[in-house]
Amino acid sequence: MKKSHGSQHPVFTSLQPHYKYSFMDYFLKYFLFLCNLVFTVLGLVVLGLGMWGLISKESFAQEKIGNIGTDPMLILVTLGFVLTTLCLSGCVGALRENCSLLKLFSAAVLVLITAQVLAAIMAYSLQDQVGGYLRSGMLAAMVRYQDDLDLRFITDEIQSNLQCCGDVGIYYNSTCCVDPLENGTVWNSQCGLGAQLLDEFSAQSVIFLGGCLGGLSRWIEQHEGLIGTVGIVVLGVQILTLFITTRLLESIQWHKVYNMG
Repeated sequence: MKKSHGSQHPVFTSLQPHYKYSFMDYFLKYFLFLCNLVFTVLGLVVLGLGMWGLISKESFAQEKIGNIGTDPMLILVTLGFVLTTLCLSGCVGALRENCSLLKLFSAAVLVLITAQVLAAIMAYSLQDQVGGYLRSGMLAAMVRYQDDLDLRFITDEIQSNLQCCGDVGIYYNSTCCVDPLENGTVWNSQCGLGAQLLDEFSAQSVIFLGGCLGGLSRWIEQHEGLIGTVGIVVLGVQILTLFITTRLLESIQWHKVYNMG
């Protein structure tokens, strides 16, 4: 009897029930995987655009390498690298059920959430000083307008869309003009030439006299509701992602402990 009992023990062991993932566990796993896969691709695109911008402007050339730290394209490179690394860890961690990668991903998301909340609190507490920061940034852009293609593009877009002209009227280029087209068809880059010599009444029919600082401030005030909504939605998505990752981690760890037992 002892021999027979001993020979049946492996059979009974193999027939012991094992913990199985629920439908919700599988849903959370592949939902987290697909979301991170999409954002990984997005991060690679942003990283590629940033690198393309730096290479096309020859920012790595010896005579320009000293100013690369202030190049706007570096923001795209940094953002793309961080987004790719973060989302790739979440993507692989979810697919391979790797607790280490999922913990790294959840910790990074928690840090991002904390940083955004602190930034929002700081922005609210320093809202009276925002105008000064905007003015300093606008003046710096004007000083480097002719030398930096990126700043020139950004400045032109602001001037064109807000129908303004810099902050102190230093440059009267085509984006400051009320009608930058010559004969209604040809873009005239010299349309603002001589506007500084005109009186205010005559000049206002040629160029936009209002500074961009005031226009930018008004735009922010008019769209502060939309900006706040977008910020809350982005923060909410990150909190939801953190919750899903935590739930998936608990499920994986419980699965391993149960089966080992």
